[in-house]
Amino acid sequence: MGITSGLRRTIAIARDRTSTICAGRTRSWGETADRVARIAGAFRALGVEDGDRVALLTLNSDRYIEFYLATPWAGAVIVPLNIRWSRAENADAIEDCGASLLIVDDAFAEMGRAIAAASGSQFALIYAGDGPAPEDMPHIEDLIRNHDPIPDAERSGDDLFGIFYTGGTTGRSKGVMLSHENIISNSLHSLAEGLFPDGTVYLHSAPMFHLADGAATFSLLMKGEPHVIVPSFTPEGVMKAIQEHKVTSALLVPTMIQMLVDHPAIGNYDLSSMKRIIYGAAPITEAVLDRATAKLPGVEFMQAYGMTELSPVATLLHPQEHVGESRAKGRHRSAGRAVIGCEVRIVDADDRPVPVGEVGEVVVRGRNVMMGYWERPEETAKAIVDGWMHTGDGARMDEDGFIYIVDRVKDMIISGGENVYSLEVENVVARHPDVAQCAVIGIPDEHWGEIVHAVVVPKSDARPTAEEIIAFCKQHIAGYKCPRSVEIRDEPLPMSGAGKILKRDLRKPYWEDRDRRVN
Repeated sequence: MGITSGLRRTIAIARDRTSTICAGRTRSWGETADRVARIAGAFRALGVEDGDRVALLTLNSDRYIEFYLATPWAGAVIVPLNIRWSRAENADAIEDCGASLLIVDDAFAEMGRAIAAASGSQFALIYAGDGPAPEDMPHIEDLIRNHDPIPDAERSGDDLFGIFYTGGTTGRSKGVMLSHENIISNSLHSLAEGLFPDGTVYLHSAPMFHLADGAATFSLLMKGEPHVIVPSFTPEGVMKAIQEHKVTSALLVPTMIQMLVDHPAIGNYDLSSMKRIIYGAAPITEAVLDRATAKLPGVEFMQAYGMTELSPVATLLHPQEHVGESRAKGRHRSAGRAVIGCEVRIVDADDRPVPVGEVGEVVVRGRNVMMGYWERPEETAKAIVDGWMHTGDGARMDEDGFIYIVDRVKDMIISGGENVYSLEVENVVARHPDVAQCAVIGIPDEHWGEIVHAVVVPKSDARPTAEEIIAFCKQHIAGYKCPRSVEIRDEPLPMSGAGKILKRDLRKPYWEDRDRRVN
């Protein structure tokens, strides 16, 4: 099976059922399938060949789903780009994967043009917004009108479906290669667990480039359920969409849940159609979960844990495990149990399973484990050992198979659901002319979960300010990766005998009163 086999099945059984609702447009699955085949024809006419990479840099829209389908329909590979990255970061990803086509909308047309102008490689630009197209880009609607539909290339199995870029501890992002089998396996795992019951009306408000939202896209495609799409998350935009389109399900990161339930206008909207909120990308605090349960009494909460390299779901914490006896046992603080189709273990540094209750690294095995990192065989070999994906998360498992995330083996911060790798930020901070030594850690924050905190030792003759350090970082990396707070120290940072900075000592004052070192 492949991604487009889900579309072929859906148009056979539900051609006239609603597929997408976005920006005042409502389309059926039959209309979506026709557009997908015509977009694929336009791609081929523009020179896209089998295996070529098609990069996508747009806000959420119904067209995003069409590109997810049209790209493999044309025999090509999709590369969703991070809308929160800087121009330099996205340019690096495009260069790394050798994209032959870049699709942009109104929000990113200027960035796309700048990347193309500065790039040494050649790629075409397509405009996929709702306004008039820039003079140097064809409009996707014109391409759809002017090209005939082509047959599905029927990519499947081990064929490469997409390259999904994720932060890298080496300071450069890695392209996670996911096959059609990876994505289909994840979809089947999710459906088998009841993640999307019959009658689901799903809201895309989380970024569609994120595979967490993409996973919902592919699962719902296989069932022919409708997708409601808003360009990006805002509390009132989400509440309006739920009320207007009778949305039943959405995926939100905990920060979004907090913003939604704490919004003063929540009582002005009819949210009674909502049945389930799936949360992930970061743990949720009990305080936010309690407020959400109180404000949305008819809504079930379900946690999905995983990572891009796992296509992305490894474990699920079901709604019944958030309440009643399970809550009394503390199960609501876990990340759930392995989904059907996955094996999860907790192992020590030698990859040996640890006893029940002991902390080790989470490793996962299944058909959802990535093909590897794009053109990084050495990093792939470190991440996947004997078929087991090493997540970098420290956890313990209880006697019933529930895992409890307690720390990170990898030096990573999750802020507002976004992964921030400390070394990448440190590489920028260290370039500041007044910085002699630095370390970047995550510290708890009630709004973002964690925030990026930099500890800086200045050069002997310099006195940089926190504001200067933050402003310097914003020139080089995406805003969400930049430190939100900076501590200037006169004394050297604590070091181990091997000369490594002891980040645990830096973290200790912020985390010592907590039972886990992720927030």
